[in-house]
Amino acid sequence: MRRTASRILSALACPDAELSVLIVSDEEIRELNRDFLGRDRPTNVISFPMQEGEESGLHADLLGDVVISADTAARDAAEAGTDFEKELYFLLLHGILHLVGFNHEGTSAEEVRRMEAKEDEIFALIAAES
Repeated sequence: MRRTASRILSALACPDAELSVLIVSDEEIRELNRDFLGRDRPTNVISFPMQEGEESGLHADLLGDVVISADTAARDAAEAGTDFEKELYFLLLHGILHLVGFNHEGTSAEEVRRMEAKEDEIFALIAAES
């Protein structure tokens, strides 16, 4: 996970950035989703950016936190017929992209395409290096 995060950060031209990654259960991510985003259901990944809000900029290299549900990742991997580890890496990438400003919810179709293209580009790099 650490090596993959480093590869992602390097591909995003922020190799010195810091983040935390937490792997949790559906129950735990559901609580975070409810308490912080008002959505009372589990989800696959939540990002908590440190470069937004009143305290942003205090530590320029601290991107934030990525929380991944192992339960949801396992289900999604099984449904897609893919490897659990690859699903975790994809969710890590997705979460980090949110930390650096990419978005796909409540944004334009162009921003969604931009995020998806960046996911495809970096995920291909990760897969090639594995």
